[in-house]
Amino acid sequence: MTDPWVEEGRQGPSRNLLALDRAHVWHPYTSMTAPVLTRLVTGASGARLTVGDREVVDGMSSWWSAIHGYRHPVLDEAVRRQVSDFSHVMFGGLTHEPAVRLAERLVSLAPAGLEHVFLADSGSVSVEVALKMAVQHQRGTGRPGRSRMLTVRGGYHGDTAGCMAVCDPDGGMHAMWAGLLPEHVFAPRPPAPGGDVDGWATAFADLAEQHADELAGIIVEPLLQGAGGMWVYDPACLRVMRDVADEHGLVLVFDEIATGFGRTGMLWAADAAGVSPDVLCVGKALTGGYLTLAAALCTAEVAAGISASDSGVLMHGPTYMGNPLACSVALASLDVLRSSDWSATVAGISAGLATGLEPARALAGVRDVRVLGAVGVVQLDHPVDTAAATEAALDLGVWLRPFRDLVYTMPPYVCSDDEVTAITRAVVAAAEVG
Repeated sequence: MTDPWVEEGRQGPSRNLLALDRAHVWHPYTSMTAPVLTRLVTGASGARLTVGDREVVDGMSSWWSAIHGYRHPVLDEAVRRQVSDFSHVMFGGLTHEPAVRLAERLVSLAPAGLEHVFLADSGSVSVEVALKMAVQHQRGTGRPGRSRMLTVRGGYHGDTAGCMAVCDPDGGMHAMWAGLLPEHVFAPRPPAPGGDVDGWATAFADLAEQHADELAGIIVEPLLQGAGGMWVYDPACLRVMRDVADEHGLVLVFDEIATGFGRTGMLWAADAAGVSPDVLCVGKALTGGYLTLAAALCTAEVAAGISASDSGVLMHGPTYMGNPLACSVALASLDVLRSSDWSATVAGISAGLATGLEPARALAGVRDVRVLGAVGVVQLDHPVDTAAATEAALDLGVWLRPFRDLVYTMPPYVCSDDEVTAITRAVVAAAEVG
């Protein structure tokens, strides 16, 4: 009988690697004592991965980051060019051109008013920094009692401690940490487009009023909640949040780590409502999936408040902050995005997802099908059978990673029409068996 742990690569070296992986490597959201099946990737190009002895379309963009696909010549060259100069240097007391140019570029692309850039080494870290910014700003403006955040149900902002505290406390992935994390204030999940925005707005405003003296800021994922449920909500809610933040002197933080750089059909999800936050978190697609890098951008007003706080400085400094390799490839990724007709590309993917996922509505056990930009979601009325759904997708030549009650896709922007069609067929097949 074939050992399922080595089925994807039966030659000696592959077999040994998978056995070692099973024995020693702890993968995300898995048990070490009862690990799930992993598959060996031996190559990648364009929108495709080489998994074992077969080539499959990556329907996940490597957790939403590889928007330009794999082995992109412009991005490859950016890394080679920078590594020939230097790969890393500490950012305390030193600087370098890739970091300066990247900060300049991000400011030019960001919603209006965001002038200052703190480079972080992951999306979660950028959220941690944003939370610190909000609290330090309040201290610097004479309101040291304001240390809690207002957010909404269904959110997800990362797996580090501060981030977990502003994720959904009950239905999210971090409920087991209740009692160990700071307790923040949670408003109802925003309504879907066309829903009762006025009713939600009243509840949101009332909650902010009730807790105003203890709130430092508001943090949300604009327009699309990611790992908390892939929920799409009405853009008018973003204007409500902006108005509430202004009324009570709160720092408005938009976590665009998943939604930024065109994923929703706009460069920023905030653009859907014409709203600018006080702090913007970006990551994932920033480097095109090549290296880990994120950033927290803030307004001059927020920066002034932080400077007026008791420390006088922003109390954060990652070892790999402003890594030159990551900054260089991020600049290249933004160049590729800017030089492409990304808006039309995402619109084409969106149309393909909408058409291709429509048959899923007729499947037993499907609660909802929704598409926003280059995001396609099939929501089930039960937890997905991840193993069965993954196999069904692989049988059709597509890599998917379902979770909770969701079979979804965020394709690379470089997918052809045929590849988008293949992805939608795989999502429908995965939903049918999942």
